[in-house]
Amino acid sequence: MEQQKPAYITIVEGPPPDFRDVANGWPLSVLESSDNGDVAMCEMRTFNGPKLVDRCQTAWREGRPARLDFPTGDGARGELDILAVRWEAVEEGHKLYLWVKV
Repeated sequence: MEQQKPAYITIVEGPPPDFRDVANGWPLSVLESSDNGDVAMCEMRTFNGPKLVDRCQTAWREGRPARLDFPTGDGARGELDILAVRWEAVEEGHKLYLWVKV
């Protein structure tokens, strides 16, 4: 079976995301895996929150993964699976919330 190409949300510049542990149980309910990975949440500003949410939702509907590509702070790049996403309008533009498997 051919591996399907993931949809990516890429942080091009700036510091690494601040991943916060998720203490409540609902994010764990979307993690359909025998792997006991933890779930963390990060938030970031973006120019087009609806487009990034749609990118993830389209990938999931097509059975593809959605991944966050981000700088790690030491010059390398990291990738994590996105489990859930939402956006909201804020004074500065849009804010994107990502729940990721760590």
